[in-house]
Amino acid sequence: MLFRNRFLLLLALAALLAFVSLSLQFFHLIPVSTAKNGASSKSRKRIMPDPVTEPPVTDPVYEALLYCNIPSVAERSMEGHAPHHFKLVSVHVFIRHGDRYPLYVIPKTKRPEIDCTLVANRKPYHPKLEAFVSHMSKGSGASFESPLNSLPLYPNHPLCEMGELTQTGVVQHLQNGQLLRDIYLKKHKLLPNDWSADQLYLETTGKSRTLQSGLALLYGFLPDFDWKKIYFRHQPSALFCSGSCYCPVRNQYLEKEQRRQYLLRLKNSQLEKTYGEMAKIVDVPTKQLRAANPIDSMLCHLCHNVSFPCTRNGCVDMEHFKVIKTHQIEDERERREKKLYLGYSLLGAHPILNQTIGRMQRATEGRKEELFALYSAHDVTLSPVLSALGLSEARFPRFAARLIFELWQDREKPNEHSVRILYNGVDVTFHTSFCQDHHKRSPKPMCPLENLVRFVKRDMFVALGGSSTNYYDACHREGF
Repeated sequence: MLFRNRFLLLLALAALLAFVSLSLQFFHLIPVSTAKNGASSKSRKRIMPDPVTEPPVTDPVYEALLYCNIPSVAERSMEGHAPHHFKLVSVHVFIRHGDRYPLYVIPKTKRPEIDCTLVANRKPYHPKLEAFVSHMSKGSGASFESPLNSLPLYPNHPLCEMGELTQTGVVQHLQNGQLLRDIYLKKHKLLPNDWSADQLYLETTGKSRTLQSGLALLYGFLPDFDWKKIYFRHQPSALFCSGSCYCPVRNQYLEKEQRRQYLLRLKNSQLEKTYGEMAKIVDVPTKQLRAANPIDSMLCHLCHNVSFPCTRNGCVDMEHFKVIKTHQIEDERERREKKLYLGYSLLGAHPILNQTIGRMQRATEGRKEELFALYSAHDVTLSPVLSALGLSEARFPRFAARLIFELWQDREKPNEHSVRILYNGVDVTFHTSFCQDHHKRSPKPMCPLENLVRFVKRDMFVALGGSSTNYYDACHREGF
C-alpha cells in the first residue's frame, strides 16, 4: 500500500510539472524554438522573427523598445561556440555607440531632462561603473590619434548635451565588454595575460559617443588596462572607408535611395496628417517640424521613460509616435525590396570588409598582431555592412549593437580556417549570401574563410551587375 501511494504521488507530481511547463510556454515565459529541416536550433539561432516570443503583427512600440536595448539581465549569446577541435585565432568587433541624447530637438518644446553624469547607485547599474569612471579619470595623458585626444573619455554633464552618451549607453557597452571577456579571454585565451599593444586594433569616428562607447567596451573586456598599451585611431568617415572613400557610383545609389524614401513618405497620408497635428501643437510649419526629425527626440523620451512634450496647444502622444515608427518599419521593408540600398551598401561596406579579411589572412599566416579588432561606429556604419553581407532580415542596428567576425582554425587540419558571423549574439553565418549555399552542401559547422574572401574580392562586384571586377572600377563605371 505504501509503495502504491508513493507511486500515485510521483505520478501526480509529474503531471503537475508537465502542466506548469506547458503553461509557461503558452504564456511565452519559456522561449520555444524549433529546428528547420531537422537541424539543431541550439547551434544557429534565427534572425527571422520568432512567432513564439514576438507579436503576431509588427508592433511599433515593441520594435522601438528593442531599439532602446535597455540593460537588464545578462543576455545569452552564441559568440565563441565551436567544436572542441577548433581554435579561435582572431576576433573583429563592430559596434554601434550606446544610448545617446537626441541629435535633434522638437521645436519649441522643453528638452528631455536626462542626466549624463555617471552615478554608481543609479539605474541602469553595472558593478564596474564606478571603477570605469575612476580609470577614465587617469587617462587624460593617453595617446590617441588627433582629434580624439581632445574628446572627453566619459560623459559628465548634469543635463546631457546633444548626441552625448548616457549612463545607459556606458552600461550597455560595459556589459558587452564583460560578455566578450568571459568568452574570448577566459574561455578561449585569445590574448595572453601579458598582451601587447600591437595585439589590439582600435578605431573610432571623431564623436565623443563612439570613443566613450569603445572605451566602455574595452574596459569591460580588459579591466584596468594599461593606458600605455591603448591607441585609438581616428576614422573621419562613418563608412570607415579610410583612403577609399571617393566612390561616385555609391553616391548615385544613395541619391536614388533617398529619392525612394521621399516618394514613399509622400504616399503616406496618415504620416503627413500626423506631422501636421504635431506642427500645430508646437506652433511651427509642418516642414520645419519634419526637418527636426522628431522621432529621434521621441525615442529618447521612450527609452528613458520620460513623458512626450506638451504645449498650451496640446501634447505630442504615443499615437503620433506609433505612426512615425510604423512608417520607418515600412520604409525598411520597401528598402529591402527595391535593392537600391543594397547597391549603396556593397560599395559602402567594401573598404572595411576588405580591411577585415586582410587582417584575417595575416592571422592565418601565424601573425600575432591585431588579434582583437574593435571598430566603434554608428548605425550608418553597421547597416550597410549587414545589408552587404546579405542579412536583409536583420533588424536595424539598435543602441550598442554588435556585429562580430570570428576566425577559427581546425586543429585537425591546421591549414583550414573558418569564419563565424554573429549579430547581437545570434549566429547569422548561414544567413549570409556568401555561405547560404555552403550550408546546404556541407555538414561543416562553420563557413570556410575562402568563401568570405571570394565574396569581398569578387562576388560583391558581381552582385552590382556590369563588368567591374574591382572596387575602383565599380565606383567609377559609366552609364549607371
